[in-house]
Formats: sequence, structure tokens, C-alpha cells
Amino acid sequence: MKFPRNATKQARQVSLSAVRDLEELCRLDGSATDGKVIVHGADQGIFGSEPWLISLGDNAFITAGVQFITHDGGTLILRKEIPDLEWTAPISVGDDVYFGVRAVILPGVTIGNRCIIAAASVVTKDVPDNSVVGGVPARRISSVDEYMEKMKAKSLGLGHLSAAEKATQLKKHFGIEQT
Repeated sequence: MKFPRNATKQARQVSLSAVRDLEELCRLDGSATDGKVIVHGADQGIFGSEPWLISLGDNAFITAGVQFITHDGGTLILRKEIPDLEWTAPISVGDDVYFGVRAVILPGVTIGNRCIIAAASVVTKDVPDNSVVGGVPARRISSVDEYMEKMKAKSLGLGHLSAAEKATQLKKHFGIEQT
């Protein structure tokens, strides 16, 4: 589903500070999504100054502090020499993508389907399908299939529980007294 790209600045500010539903945020902010997008802690400015240049696929998970940056502000100091200097480029995100806390996605990047972007990563170039990337700048760590096998071996088997029940089971597992 594509959303209108004509929201006012005031509507954008309200959406960023008050709306928890990313589809509503995208509609007001002018970015586009093609399905379910889940945000865990959206910050003001998550989609930068050109939100209409960002497209998100289905089943995207965005955690706190993630930033999508569609332009290079460093050109500002060079405009006295080259007044029309500007570099702005779209960001495209495929389906089934997870963004760890404080990941930064830079202009012109395309992230494929079924990808995991590690916390605090800076993504400076395209990420192929089925990739786990991390670091500064982000580099490929493994395939998502390899990551899944590693996580299956470590799993506590609690992912299907409600948040409250998961907390109870985690406290029990780690020997934390329940109150």
C-alpha cells in the first residue's frame, strides 16, 4: 500500500511524537510501505528530511534509534564553492527485514528481502537478500539461514509467549525472584 506524500510539517511532527502505528506515521510523513511494519520505539526524525524517498517492504521491524538518512549534509560546507552541490538518494527496504537498535541507513542503499541489520550498524552499501550485516561500516556477517541455525541452538523456546508470560518464564529461567 502506498501512502500520499503531501503531509504538512505539523502533521509529520504530530505523527512522530504521538503515533505508534507506523502505517499512520508513514501516511502522515510521506514515506511508503507495502505491508506490515512494526516499530519498537520510533524517534522523531526516523525518516529524515525526505521521507518520501524511503520505501519499506512487508514485515519490517524497526527498533529504537534507527535512522534513515536520504541525503549527505556534508555538501553544505562546500556550497560556497559549488552552490548547487547536492546528493540525495532513495532508500529501499525489502520484505522481512529487522533493524537493530540505533542502526543507520545511508542514502542510496537497497536492502534485500529477509535481512537482519545488527544494532549500531552503519549501512553504506546495498545488502543482498538473506544477509545478516553489522558494524561500521556494515559488512556481511552470515546468511539469515546460518543465523537461524545458531539461534535455534541457543533458543529458550519462549518466543511464542505473551510479553507477561515470557517475563515470568525468563525470571524463572534466570533464577530471579518473582514479585
